[in-house]
Amino acid sequence: MTARGGTRPDPGTLTELFFTAAERFDKPDAFLVKTDGTYRPISHRQIVERVRHAALALRELGIERGARVAIVSETRAEWAIADYACLTAGLTDVPIYPSLPPDQILYILQNSGAVAAFVSTRIQAKKVESIRSQVPALRAVISFEPAGGASDMTLFDLESQGRALETPELVGKYRHEALTATPDDLATIIYTSGTTGVPKGVMLTHDNLYSNVFASVRALPIEGADTSLSFLPLSHIFARMADHYLMFATGTTIAYAESFESVPVNLAEVRPTLVLSVPRLYEKFHARALENAISAGGMKQKIFFWATAVGAKWADARLAGQSPGPLLKAQYALARKLVYSKLHTRTGGRLRYFVSGGAPLSPEINKFFYAAGLPILEGYGLTETSPVIAVNTPDAFRIGTVGRPIDGVEVKIAQDGEILTRGPHVMRGYYNDPEATRAVIDDDGWFHTGDIGVLEDGFLRITDRKKDIIVTAGGKNIAPQPLENRLAANKLVNQAVMIGDRRKYPVMLIVPDFDQLERTAREQGLAWKDRSALIAMPEVRAIMERAMHESLAGVASFELPKKVGLLEQEFTIDRGELTPTQKIKRRVIDERYRELIDSLYASDAVAG
Repeated sequence: MTARGGTRPDPGTLTELFFTAAERFDKPDAFLVKTDGTYRPISHRQIVERVRHAALALRELGIERGARVAIVSETRAEWAIADYACLTAGLTDVPIYPSLPPDQILYILQNSGAVAAFVSTRIQAKKVESIRSQVPALRAVISFEPAGGASDMTLFDLESQGRALETPELVGKYRHEALTATPDDLATIIYTSGTTGVPKGVMLTHDNLYSNVFASVRALPIEGADTSLSFLPLSHIFARMADHYLMFATGTTIAYAESFESVPVNLAEVRPTLVLSVPRLYEKFHARALENAISAGGMKQKIFFWATAVGAKWADARLAGQSPGPLLKAQYALARKLVYSKLHTRTGGRLRYFVSGGAPLSPEINKFFYAAGLPILEGYGLTETSPVIAVNTPDAFRIGTVGRPIDGVEVKIAQDGEILTRGPHVMRGYYNDPEATRAVIDDDGWFHTGDIGVLEDGFLRITDRKKDIIVTAGGKNIAPQPLENRLAANKLVNQAVMIGDRRKYPVMLIVPDFDQLERTAREQGLAWKDRSALIAMPEVRAIMERAMHESLAGVASFELPKKVGLLEQEFTIDRGELTPTQKIKRRVIDERYRELIDSLYASDAVAG
């Protein structure tokens, strides 16, 4: 089965996008940055000037067109300045997650052949300083903040050098050369976080990203008066394309959050109209709303659950294309006033919609937000596809799917269920790895995503990762992600990972939400000295098993995990259990917790 979006946008470049948007919108508040406790604006004209100065200085350092320059930084306005400076100077930038340890940064710097690196803080500068002797090609380290000698200069110093060089003739030459970039020129190399093996450098051209930006513009209702709150890592392709280039191209004011943890506070300060996030944010909002209702108890708790039940009925009617009856309309209006209005207030009161990507979104949570009048437009893509393949829109919205293909994008389902895609969004290939490139892009130009899915009336539904499919010893195929996502929506669960490949039956490893679990345990009269003792209690294991069975009610018997293993510590990036994009490294988990896993299978009391 095949589906295709509309006509592809004309080819273009990111430098063209940058200059055109800055001149077209010319806003005083292109960016908003919190300084000394207050959000302060940066205009399009200031951005263009700062980008030009940085680009001129980079070239003066002897960094030639086509060279690679790394950016090791959290999401902030300086990241955008560095990126546009590289692009307009004809350089290929290499974003690196600031959460990565020095040895992984070293691999990317060496593999990409980076000759310079932007770093955000002294912490990031010290990481690069610790490995710099092993990267002889690295001639300059530029920090966004003073780094105490760990960098060669600050971004302020770099811009000052460029400003001193500036002449009318040089400005004209710079702009002319910047606009000589072609759609096929390499814009960036993004190293995939990869759940297995070493990272691969995904080569994306100017038009890979440009085409994806303007196909997304056609799909999503974004207006020049919009404001977005940016907090996802710009090292990730979803944030890079959608929260960076797309917002800039549409004249949307980009407000930079102080951190992911500060998002609730910054939402109230910025009052954005658009927010792009991964599902984790929506899960936290939902969990907080649920927790507030439960802790309030009494009438407030009853009102919350009444309102959510009414909201679900209203959502079901609307999503089925029906008009809710007079009674349901009246009940829903009251539910919005009593419950859902509080969620609007927490998001700033102006939000038109969310966009979700990067990982699967729980349909239950999606419906909760839809009922609240805060629709989440879920999309799908990969680094190798720039990234958007499909996305839900206000006019074509179906919960449980990732929407229809965007303009210029073809999608088909292979005989084994794998999702294939073809179009201007597909990467040039993996850097210095033609064999790996041939393994994923066939002779007809179809990119093999590694995801399993189906097309339903043109809407794409993802069912699992091809390589994550668990095949039990009895030959049963289980897609673990949908089950893990359902379980993660439970208030008692923080993280969940299913294990069971080539074993008699699946089991589930769970990191509890300890705040919720401890409250539940106290209500049952249990006592414990620490969390390790808590999760060892048979009564607690029984609590978590009941929670799992409630969340997974209705699944096939062979899919239902037979046992639960509880873990005290969250899975983290630092310990190598999660990728920088928060994806589970299932094989690492399987190996690291082998003793616990083996103990779950030690008894034959449970039949497979």
